[in-house]
Amino acid sequence: MAKAYHPKNPGFAARLLTWWDKHGRKDLPWQNPRTPYRVWVSEVMLQQTQVATVIPYFRRFMSRFPDVKTLAGSTLDEVLHHWSGLGYYARARNLHRAAVVVADHHGGVFPTTAEGMQELPGVGRSTAAAIVAQALGTRAPILDGNVKRVLARHHRVAGPANDAKTRNELWRLTELHTPHERVADYTQAIMDLGATVCLRTGPLCPACPVRQTCQAFAADDVERFPERAKRPSARRLERRRFFVLTEPDGRCLVEQRPARGIWGGLWSPPERNANESLETFLGAAGIESALVDDVREQAIFRHGFSHFDLDIEPVHVRLKAMPPVAHDGGGQWIHPRRHTLGLSAVAAKLLDEQEW
Repeated sequence: MAKAYHPKNPGFAARLLTWWDKHGRKDLPWQNPRTPYRVWVSEVMLQQTQVATVIPYFRRFMSRFPDVKTLAGSTLDEVLHHWSGLGYYARARNLHRAAVVVADHHGGVFPTTAEGMQELPGVGRSTAAAIVAQALGTRAPILDGNVKRVLARHHRVAGPANDAKTRNELWRLTELHTPHERVADYTQAIMDLGATVCLRTGPLCPACPVRQTCQAFAADDVERFPERAKRPSARRLERRRFFVLTEPDGRCLVEQRPARGIWGGLWSPPERNANESLETFLGAAGIESALVDDVREQAIFRHGFSHFDLDIEPVHVRLKAMPPVAHDGGGQWIHPRRHTLGLSAVAAKLLDEQEW
């Protein structure tokens, strides 16, 4: 059998598993039961999102979509509705696409290899490995953000974690450390170590089971790793107006956003250029200005994305009656708290504040 451990650190996996047996997380909802479907959904939700945030979303998602065939047979709008507020909505779109592939082309049964899982939309190398390792017990090294941090510190791996050279070295290390037994437990253990002990800031080194061989700990420069890529000195700033129209029964107008771009496929109050006037908007929408009962401009607030900031200028418009002609932009009139559409957190905030 090939060595499963780094030759200079033969006890890494064993010490990590001993620690996890006492301190690891064993009551996460996707662990009971730990099926390919449940692990897959959790792994996608956990991409760039904390466990505490994911848990309530996961439980609601499982309640509505208990298996892959139910998910595949649902509309994308309904899936996005249950994802609303979790962010990074391309994940939800890919989840729905992958469910259709599994249901239609695999008879509702997930692939049993990491290579097969990687063929599904939205499933990358590390996510595929985590699914087969945790749900099937198949040896498959993973490299999510927590694992990158643990290994980069333990071996003082230079360079930003997402640079090709650094990433290749980290893949080599995770391959060497991953054992051939208790793979599911080890995979959870190394993720737990990064999430609860080897923290991004303020790591709890005295509680770490592998600190004796951690090179960054020995050099007293733990927080230097993983090394960070240089960020642009200034973030891009954009500004947009959102028109929140409310008719007498309390329904609001929403439009579906393009499939690509921010909040892709979600619904929101009509968004326009920052310099578009209410009169111009109403004219383009085919709504008579005489229908306007009141207008309230709310304070601008900022919403941050990964690469830029968006200043949002809400314009609340109360109408005297429902416009006689349907909005020509493919919009819908919905009650803010009684609908099944997918809304971004910003859209939900805008609609929630529409009460007069």
